Amino acid sequence: MSTATLRSATADTAADVVVVGSGAGGLSAAVAAAYHGLKVIVVEKAKVCGGATSYSGGWAWAPGNPLAKADGVDEDREEFRTYLQHRLGEYYNADRVDAFLEGAPQMVDFFHNHTSLQFTPGAQIKDIYGNTPGAGTGHRSVGPAPYDARKIPRELRAKMRHQLYATSFLGMGIMAGPDLSKFLSASTGSIPGLIHAAKRVSTHMLSMAVYRRNMQLVNGTALTGRLMKSADDLGVDIRVSTSADELLTDSTGRITGVRVSSGATGYTITAARGVVLATGGFPQNAQLRRELFPKTPTGKEHWTLTPPEADGAGLRLAQAVGARFNTDVASPAAWCPVSLIRYPNGSTGTFPHIMDRAKPGSIGVLPNGKRFVNEANGYYDYVTGMLEATPEGQPVVSWQIADSRYVRRFPLGMAKPLPVPLTPYLRSGYLVKGDTLAELAAKCGIDPAQLEKTVEDFNANAAKGIDPQFGRGETPFNRYGGDAKNTPNPTLGPIQKGPFYAVKVVPGSFATFAGLDVDAKARVLDEQGEALPGLFAVGNDQASVMGGHYPAGGINLGPALTFGYLVGRDLATDPSAENPSNEPTSRSAARS
Repeated sequence: MSTATLRSATADTAADVVVVGSGAGGLSAAVAAAYHGLKVIVVEKAKVCGGATSYSGGWAWAPGNPLAKADGVDEDREEFRTYLQHRLGEYYNADRVDAFLEGAPQMVDFFHNHTSLQFTPGAQIKDIYGNTPGAGTGHRSVGPAPYDARKIPRELRAKMRHQLYATSFLGMGIMAGPDLSKFLSASTGSIPGLIHAAKRVSTHMLSMAVYRRNMQLVNGTALTGRLMKSADDLGVDIRVSTSADELLTDSTGRITGVRVSSGATGYTITAARGVVLATGGFPQNAQLRRELFPKTPTGKEHWTLTPPEADGAGLRLAQAVGARFNTDVASPAAWCPVSLIRYPNGSTGTFPHIMDRAKPGSIGVLPNGKRFVNEANGYYDYVTGMLEATPEGQPVVSWQIADSRYVRRFPLGMAKPLPVPLTPYLRSGYLVKGDTLAELAAKCGIDPAQLEKTVEDFNANAAKGIDPQFGRGETPFNRYGGDAKNTPNPTLGPIQKGPFYAVKVVPGSFATFAGLDVDAKARVLDEQGEALPGLFAVGNDQASVMGGHYPAGGINLGPALTFGYLVGRDLATDPSAENPSNEPTSRSAARS
């Protein structure tokens, strides 16, 4: 049993580094600092660790990584710069981008060779904008290798966040790539697919019976599980249900620690080297959503795929000691189209539409019955298209439309293909069904005549494998998301066999892009652009290195892991990071 799981957390204590938050960025910083010999304490105000990382797909954009080179792909870093310069435009920050591009391969090498975090290469994962100079067609991403949770001590396992239920199958995660492909092939009667699905599901049910949780960790849970195991192996003290209430400073203004509370108990943790903020940004803060998100008049017209604790606590802590909140980004958040699930207990679940939009035989339309975007492009583009196409004052909503052949072969939102029945989704109202397009339109509040015309035009072009309106299927990213067996275009197929189905889609997000202003070393900056000594921000607490753009999948986790690693390493190896006085004094209170 790890000593870290036995420590008491009720009295003032001292550490070299205090990390506030336990997603990919925070845990990366903790592991790197501990590996290099520092005493690290992680405080997490939720009952479990992992934050939004545990809900994610777990893939990290890390161009130039050593797994790519091992596969014989050795791209010049200038290609990555070229791609980002074109995609980020005026928001391209050369110093921060260079720090990321230099650090990402080092991060992958460190974790893969020195910790329990083992990666698998994203050999087939494409950059989103394939027609942009410098775009990649694979090997720029890494994901966590699946992990057996039985390798994690039971006490530590109790501190782990589960996968988002809406994106699971009965609580079991399915990994993008061969795992997902085999599950989808089961819907067509593939014997290998059926055997694979049966093995995975039966193993999951056994785990639920014995351990009362999913033990086959994939995607984001594999990433956080492997990071937590690595941290525990290195003696990192992980304290859950512990809220960071105030940053402490000495007489020179240096941040020297954190005032925290756990239940009714408050105490101080001093940090000789520094405090790292990694609380997950502010996607759950309705007031900031109202102020910053477009067409969100009350802040409640938005559904985020993050835990409730991601409410801007790190931002408030840092602003209380003079930090600058950087909202000068192309977009305040990493958009994702979502649909809402009403569960029997009265709660509402949020499902991200990631892989279903690109499959042949489905389109997205507005209430006016018109398409508005290339559905096979990234999730960020889909919501951007919704926002731009919706007239001012009207609710931002679209509908994903498909026919009966589609829903038996592919997921439509949360609705699963064969052999899973559609009845529960129809009964709950999640799926809307119509024998004809006109009937479906009437039930959804869509202009019926325009929907019929839209589908007629789309079908005529889909038969030719072209999309003159939006160019769907013209990039490697589009085609990879489709169905390779579908010709002549993997992502275009007619919508013609009734009955027809629809799912209501609304704006959501994975994370926020606006955040604390930081430099290339992830040091938090004040209003004058000067570094606040002893204070760092990683993950979604820092303003996105991508400037509010979404050039590739994994551009949240890649920088989170990279800057977390760099901060942890630098705190241990840079003598100037040490605080010689280590005398905390309260500067101001910021309740999280």
